[in-house]
Amino acid sequence: MDFIELRVKAPGELSDILVAELAEVGFDTFEDNDEGFCAYTTEDVFNPDDVAEIMSRYEGLGELEHSHRTITRQNWNAEWEKNFQPLVIADQVSVRAPFHPARPDLKHEIVIMPRMSFGTGHHDTTALMIENQLTIDHQGKRVLDMGCGTGILAVMAVQLGATSVLAVDVEPWTAENAADNAAENNVQDRVEARLGDISALEGEAPFDIILANINRNVLLEDMAAYGQYLKPGGPILFSGFYEEDLPLIRTAAEQAGFTYESMRTRNHWVSAIFRK
Repeated sequence: MDFIELRVKAPGELSDILVAELAEVGFDTFEDNDEGFCAYTTEDVFNPDDVAEIMSRYEGLGELEHSHRTITRQNWNAEWEKNFQPLVIADQVSVRAPFHPARPDLKHEIVIMPRMSFGTGHHDTTALMIENQLTIDHQGKRVLDMGCGTGILAVMAVQLGATSVLAVDVEPWTAENAADNAAENNVQDRVEARLGDISALEGEAPFDIILANINRNVLLEDMAAYGQYLKPGGPILFSGFYEEDLPLIRTAAEQAGFTYESMRTRNHWVSAIFRK
């Protein structure tokens, strides 16, 4: 199946809003550039009417242009290799592709082959989640990574000492990508990539830690289930929403039995830590 690249020219703050909107209609990989960003999805998911409707809502808020093209599957790796740059998070974590040089001077290194999965670390939500993970004790813990994307948070959890991670995503190529990236980082024996939504957890015992970087609507819908699948005293890390959405997330989380602890923000995105 081929992919769709949507090129969007927009100012910074508007770009952040559009990324969130496009994620709601099936785009799952985003790369920033000097003029705005590129968004990617598969040909079967792409609906030009959805894109046009989103863009029309923000006309007049700044210079806004968009266009799309089809990229064949065999050319996808060349496309992101051209644009994907290595990244350092919190002065501790190197996120790079296999063709980038290693960073032995940093404490952690994660090698990611994104393919068509969201979560290279370049988006603010992923980086914020990793920054929050660095503050959480993962040693000997069993971790759930919901909406795992590339599996970057699952790999980070193992590097921080987790004994096992269940990485779950609703997109088949994403679950496959997470498994491949676990192998790329030699943690395949501790990461299980599973296709599905919250229902894929049926029969699972509660986890010590939950990581959920998805979007506001899914987080709100599944909040009660997160309470069911987290051990008492365990932390749950949320992201995928804006600062103005935090009160909604906090209210739903508290109703599900969680207590708010802290948050980090960047470019209006949030990653918050709660505890059961």
